[in-house]
Amino acid sequence: MHISTPTGPAPGARARRAATALAVAAALTLVPAVPAAAAGAAAGATGGATAGAAPPVDLDALFIGAHPDDEAFTLSTLGQWNEDHDVRTGVVTVTRGEGGGNAVGPEEGPALGLLREAEERTAVGKAGVREVFNLDDVDFYYTVSAPLTDQVWGGDTLEKVVRLVRLTRPEILLTMDPAPTPGNHGNHQEAARLAIEAFHAAADPEAFPEQLREEGLRPFAPARLLTGGARGTSRTGPDCASTFRPANAAQNVFGVWSGRTSPSRGRTWAAVEREAQRVYASQGWAGFPDVPSDPAQLGCDFFTQVDARVPFPAPDSPAAAAPTAVLDGALTRASGTAPLGTLFGLRTSEFDVRPGTPFTVEVSAKAPPREPLGRSSVALRVPEGWQVSTAPSSGTTPKSTTSPSSGTTSPAPGAVSPGSGSADLGRLAAGRSGSATFEVTPPPGAALGRARIAATLTTERGGGYTDRQVEVVRSVRGAQQPLPQVAQYEQWTAETGVPQLRGLLTPVLTLPSGGTRQVGVQVTNVSDAPASGTVRVDLPPGFTADRTQAPYTGLAAGATTTLPFTVTNSDPTLKTSNEGGDYTYTLTTTGPDGTTTSRPALELVPATTVPQAPAAPAVDGAESDGEYGGPALDISRLWEGTACSSAADCSGTAKLTWHDDTLYVLVHVRDDVPGTRLAASDCKRHWRTDSVEITLDPRGTSENTSTTFKTAVLPATAEGPPCHLRDADNRQGPGEETAPGMRVASNVSAGAYTVELSIPLAVLPGAVDPAHLGLNLLVYDSDTQDRTGQTRIGWSTWGGVQGDPYRWGLATLPAYQPPPDRPTTPPDPIIPDTALSSLDSPQSLEQSVRVHVPPSGPASPPSQTARAISATAGHEAVRVTLRAASRGQAHLFVRDDRGTAGSRVVPIPTKGTTTVTVPLTRPLGTRPTVVAGWQSPDGGTAASQVPVR
Repeated sequence: MHISTPTGPAPGARARRAATALAVAAALTLVPAVPAAAAGAAAGATGGATAGAAPPVDLDALFIGAHPDDEAFTLSTLGQWNEDHDVRTGVVTVTRGEGGGNAVGPEEGPALGLLREAEERTAVGKAGVREVFNLDDVDFYYTVSAPLTDQVWGGDTLEKVVRLVRLTRPEILLTMDPAPTPGNHGNHQEAARLAIEAFHAAADPEAFPEQLREEGLRPFAPARLLTGGARGTSRTGPDCASTFRPANAAQNVFGVWSGRTSPSRGRTWAAVEREAQRVYASQGWAGFPDVPSDPAQLGCDFFTQVDARVPFPAPDSPAAAAPTAVLDGALTRASGTAPLGTLFGLRTSEFDVRPGTPFTVEVSAKAPPREPLGRSSVALRVPEGWQVSTAPSSGTTPKSTTSPSSGTTSPAPGAVSPGSGSADLGRLAAGRSGSATFEVTPPPGAALGRARIAATLTTERGGGYTDRQVEVVRSVRGAQQPLPQVAQYEQWTAETGVPQLRGLLTPVLTLPSGGTRQVGVQVTNVSDAPASGTVRVDLPPGFTADRTQAPYTGLAAGATTTLPFTVTNSDPTLKTSNEGGDYTYTLTTTGPDGTTTSRPALELVPATTVPQAPAAPAVDGAESDGEYGGPALDISRLWEGTACSSAADCSGTAKLTWHDDTLYVLVHVRDDVPGTRLAASDCKRHWRTDSVEITLDPRGTSENTSTTFKTAVLPATAEGPPCHLRDADNRQGPGEETAPGMRVASNVSAGAYTVELSIPLAVLPGAVDPAHLGLNLLVYDSDTQDRTGQTRIGWSTWGGVQGDPYRWGLATLPAYQPPPDRPTTPPDPIIPDTALSSLDSPQSLEQSVRVHVPPSGPASPPSQTARAISATAGHEAVRVTLRAASRGQAHLFVRDDRGTAGSRVVPIPTKGTTTVTVPLTRPLGTRPTVVAGWQSPDGGTAASQVPVR
């Protein structure tokens, strides 16, 4: 698969659609999320896997991830919810993990996807989760780039997620971290962004209208949206939820303690979760250690709320620390709260608010479809010193008040301050709504940063709480220029309407040790008038700049300008990489209404000079005199896994030189316990045993590894000689095919090995810039025979660095000049594009029959569907009779108590009744059936199942 490389954060059609969906969903805030008791009846109109089928499964919660095992660290919570409250959770897995490794066998590609799907179904089943929905997108190599993931997956993935939400109608959506946090898999980021967009788009009748028009689905608005994990600190033990302190105090974080004992299992939920995680043997998880037996040493699963359409527990209240905190308002009802089905929301006219400048807040409530709330009112709670006035509405009288100033007694969490604004909503009959608009003004001295605007609902049937974040800013703000991935993420938060998710990362830029780079400071005027001022940088010791202060003048309202500073690492002895290479500095921006400061960071990466060799070294796995004149690079620093117990356990050095148009690399590794010797055909799984990886970014500017060269060498194989390959780069595959002319040699001895290789620079994706060659050398160490690695060391070391070209080190090649006709632009990358189809997964087809949800796609319309109507066993085959309403393709599996006993994919050329013979690969076991998948001419799918007689 060839794709165009992402070059920047240009908005895409999906983002524009999500923004439109958000606007409509905001208008539809009062579209009810169907309560659990009514959802089954409401889902009847959504259609099923085939025409006339039963209603699709009605879910309470849906976890959306990228791969099998992404949900594995939430299973303690999902299990508790299921056992204690009968919460039915489904898992959406965008891919089946076909691009990952395999520690248990030779399967790869679709066969590995089938294996990993089976692992996932078994694992989640231990937490009471039965439904796993696969979207059939391709799993390619490890990347930290969401833009690359978006391009590889294509433009229909959001549509598939929205379809599943509309079909299964979950009240709660759970997902992963959408931010480009260092080391966060780009597939995980993208899955989370899809979930967040689907929260809005599924409620929008203008989003994917063909699902409503042609498939019979209806808009559906989930009640709450949360991401797994949280940024902050907490204690272990039963009070882990109540002691959590978020890094952003305005954020709502809820925890579920994993130390509770499951009554039916007799073990802590953490132990149940660990047992489930060990099912993922293909990923090397079978050897995960036991969790602590002392519950006091067990912590919480944390969830950070992104949005909610229903009331939820107020922060710091007992309900917010309860195991049901995420369920309350959507699936469970805490004492004294409004009935389930009550909608309660708060919207602000601005996210960025300025001291002394008013903004509006709209609070809306709606009674459940069949239950009145009676006399109702809302009250707004704002930070101390902020002014609130209620605008005339529904006959209310405007009130102008100020919240208590410093020194007064603060109200209880979630309560309304005595001076806060309030409004009467009147009597809310069943299905009726009311709203109130407030004007809020931060004081001139309001603290900068995130603040919480909260509202409480009071009704005759119970109360409720909701809130939303705003950010107090000056009229002008300055920020260090973001990395491309961060810029794209920040733009996504704006286009998707989730500004509360922006600013989660400390801005960083890398700088080579002893080197110089330009650092841009982006100055943005968020006011409605031109502005002038200055930007000042205060660098830590060991760094200098060409200037410490720069002015900006006449910056137009809403405009952004970039002020360049040339920064030099004047002390090359400073630590680099994760040994202490993060150096924060102070950025001060002045504007018409005051000063703001921020604390970005410069990250030092190692640098080296690669000398020219007078003659080409012999590639023989040994260093001869005069072959390598450059310095020996220390590649012993840990970047992931277990620390080396000693230099003998794992450590290494490397030397480089170049001659003519070829780079030569010599790596010496000390390793006292060899890992598994893989077969040469399994060379691509280099991270599962002892290996060396060399990464090269030709011009040092790549946003992701699809425009780089990455090669790995196994010093020994099961057959004896070393093997090499390219992986996770511009063109993957065996080295002989993907890097013609590259040579590899090794020398393995007791307690050590040496690998030597020559890399023709012509095989790199673009001409080398001799002043800016990105370089890294990484060592993977395994001390076991179970195809799992334990330790990763290297030269430029950060978590996830193998996918982060901007964090690789810098190499210069003095006197080297690439051929003048060699292009500097990399070719389009070749990305794996083979994914397992749900139609080729009997597990997915059996689920489709059971839950009445079509296998990864729209349901076949009645005029194009088909089903199996009978199956008869013969001596060596099963005869299956199909009834088809049109031509199409049938995917047939003979199944019994031991799995699949035969399969066949056959085209059906015309409508009518057809008999197909499916050969058996073994004798049939007990309870044999045939499960049939169907693909119609327009791509719709269906599934059916019949017993074998």
